[in-house]
Amino acid sequence: MAVEVPLLILGGGCAGLSLASRLASFGTRIPRTLVLESRGTYGNDRTWCFWSNPSLGVDHLIAHEWRELRVRGAGTEVILDCSVLPYQMLMGDRFYADSVARIAQNSRIELLTDAGVLGEPQYEGERWHVSTRLGAFRAVRVIDTRPCSVLVAGRALLWQSFCGAEVSCANSVFDPSRAILMDFDDCSGEAVKFRYVLPTSPTTALIESTVFDREPRSAAELAPSLSAAIGQQVGSAEHRVIRREHGVLPMGLMRRAGDFDGSYVNAGVAAGAARASTGYAFQRIQRWAALCAASIATGGPIIGHPREPGWRSLMDRIFLHVLRAHPERAPQVFTQLFAKAASTRVTRFLSDRGSLVDQAAVIAALPTGLFLSCLPELISKGFRRRRPGLAA
Repeated sequence: MAVEVPLLILGGGCAGLSLASRLASFGTRIPRTLVLESRGTYGNDRTWCFWSNPSLGVDHLIAHEWRELRVRGAGTEVILDCSVLPYQMLMGDRFYADSVARIAQNSRIELLTDAGVLGEPQYEGERWHVSTRLGAFRAVRVIDTRPCSVLVAGRALLWQSFCGAEVSCANSVFDPSRAILMDFDDCSGEAVKFRYVLPTSPTTALIESTVFDREPRSAAELAPSLSAAIGQQVGSAEHRVIRREHGVLPMGLMRRAGDFDGSYVNAGVAAGAARASTGYAFQRIQRWAALCAASIATGGPIIGHPREPGWRSLMDRIFLHVLRAHPERAPQVFTQLFAKAASTRVTRFLSDRGSLVDQAAVIAALPTGLFLSCLPELISKGFRRRRPGLAA
């Protein structure tokens, strides 16, 4: 016998838990809701970083912040002053524990773990039918926040793949007041490669190897570059790996996941939550979760992520096209951007809070000739995609 509820949230990751915890704050005004998560338990498997925004209400979860970031490449080091908008780190275990606790405070919403979905949900008799490892469920409305089950190379302009390790050293090795946002490796091949170092104490740091490529990369593929990054940062110091993490983010989805008749909405990174040009998604997910929860609590529709403003979508697409066509120029592009534009303008732009003046400053800081040289091909591809019969 299927369990029936008004609302199902598929996936209890960042997007699913963010929405569920926001819904929980509305007390009895929300419909009976179930969150179905495939994993049996939550662990410290993710780290989210972003520039401070107190209005989102997650400051109590911040594990560390930096007021100085460094970008290294093309024989240059640029220092970003983040004293106005500190760069902050939120650990997965804190986020999961906080979300689960908030959900538990409202009896009208329940999180079910080890409830992996089997097959695609089916619509029949004005209800969505979902089969899981815990049994069958039916719902009037569904919000699907699950990640892509299969990562297809052509589904995004680029894929941001990263593999990280939290390292603990026997001696003081790191400066916890400074983080490395990008330390570029050799980008002369077909991918953009850089290291990302987040020190949280003199002896501990999260070190990541990151690749922007046309195809997603597995943890095994990134393991050698991660080992090299760790060696470069700790040198001969005795150290051990506390935990590891791996992820793949789409950068510029070629086609957004479609919604049905309003009773089934896709959300999360697989549905366009991440900023195309950066992969930053956490704050965008929080803003969406707050809007969607408020709509549901007041009897409104379930909503997906707002579409990117046309100007920002165009800027991101041009930027990604340049990186895709000329990965060897990435160190120059990023160091020039951060060197020529004021730090506060760049960080506001990257956080989707940039003014028109900020946007103009970012554009002016980029190598104009390189970007203009890629415009004809980008325009041509856009035209071909709009012709009938041609897929995006």
